[in-house]
Amino acid sequence: MPSWATAFGPQIIIALILGLGLGLLAKYTGHTEDTKTGLGITLETLGTSYISLLKAAVIPLIFFAVVASIANLAKVTNAARLAWQTILWFAITSAISVVIGMVLGTVLRPGAGTGQSAPPAYEGRTGDWWSFLIGLIPSNFLGLGATNKVSETGDISTALSFNVLQVLVIAITVGVAALKVGDAARPFLDFSAAILAVIQKVLWWIIRLAPLGTVGLIGNAVATYGWDTIGALGKFTVAIYIGLALVLFVLYPVLVRSHGLSIKAYFSGVWPAVQLAFVSRSSIGTLPLTQRVTERNLGVPAGYASFAVPLGATTKMDGCAAIYPAISAIFVAQFFGINLGLTDYLLIALVSVLGSAATAGTTGAVVMLTLTLSTLGLPLEGVGLLLAVDPILDMGRTAVNVAGQALVPTIVAKREGILDEALYNAPRQGDPFSDEFKQGHTPAGPDDLTSSKEPAHLS
Repeated sequence: MPSWATAFGPQIIIALILGLGLGLLAKYTGHTEDTKTGLGITLETLGTSYISLLKAAVIPLIFFAVVASIANLAKVTNAARLAWQTILWFAITSAISVVIGMVLGTVLRPGAGTGQSAPPAYEGRTGDWWSFLIGLIPSNFLGLGATNKVSETGDISTALSFNVLQVLVIAITVGVAALKVGDAARPFLDFSAAILAVIQKVLWWIIRLAPLGTVGLIGNAVATYGWDTIGALGKFTVAIYIGLALVLFVLYPVLVRSHGLSIKAYFSGVWPAVQLAFVSRSSIGTLPLTQRVTERNLGVPAGYASFAVPLGATTKMDGCAAIYPAISAIFVAQFFGINLGLTDYLLIALVSVLGSAATAGTTGAVVMLTLTLSTLGLPLEGVGLLLAVDPILDMGRTAVNVAGQALVPTIVAKREGILDEALYNAPRQGDPFSDEFKQGHTPAGPDDLTSSKEPAHLS
């Protein structure tokens, strides 16, 4: 096959087109959410299976990535300063993004003119931040929970779930404790690094299946929701994507250029991760690729990137936790004819900046939306209203999330004088998530995916 046909980017583009065509075919041959056709079921199975593969590695990836990132940060000069700068720029970009969302919601008024009134049960209750904070305390070492369901036939099934925020708290605590223990914890840190390498190897293989997953995910979204549903919430959908485009193609380039870096080099470097994020709808699932392009394409030192990128994958959500909740809250208020005051807009900004960890890097932003609406005292019926188009919106949101997760480490590294600008400006060749190989090594097997013509500084 020609080289372009085996490259990751062209495969994703082909998969997008193929998935769109198959989704439309399924839609117009009778597939609906209630009445499913064979083609529709095939697309749904293909997409959900790929997401399941990504989710299977989420918990061990988060735990060992955070433990390893804390250990790696200790090896970096000015570690405390880098950590502070990273968190600060996470907050700055989130604050700017939420302001963009609020301006768009106010100007475009996507929920105005519906003639709807607030639901009878609506009492204007506010959210309980104390309960949210208490929920961060792990109930067990694994952050594990179980839900029992009884079917109509009386069968009982148990579904296990993980509280990602609790896992994050556990990982941070274990990582810091290991550093405090010192040399005695070195075997544990080495073991964690080895486990992380194994998990990442498995994830490279899963990522290689992304084109197949793309066909299923895009096809199922089109077949199930079609254009009619998007049309019913058209102004809202357009407002969200305008906001996402402003962040991705205006705010981020301004930040890149203001730090003396090439905008073209930034986008060419981060684009493989943005593509995967768009179709997988998971910052955590995209984490291995995001970290790889941040290091190999954007020139961020591995020790710092291995701290900043995993942290960003769980807390840096300009799409899900800034643009989306801001416009959504304003939409729900307008839809039900509820007026918002200055205090309400300040609360939107506060919740968006401080509550972004509630999204936890998984698909969907329902937790963040519920948190925002409950804090403002808006009807929670708005959550169900917006879920109809959530899969379509989540693609764009996650793409922006991942672009920001790579951006902040890049500009912080530039500000601190540790960015490899030669690597940042280098031509993009080879697969960014392929195995590393020593300079001068010639690929010899199917697992050695990097072209032998790849520049030495990418090896």
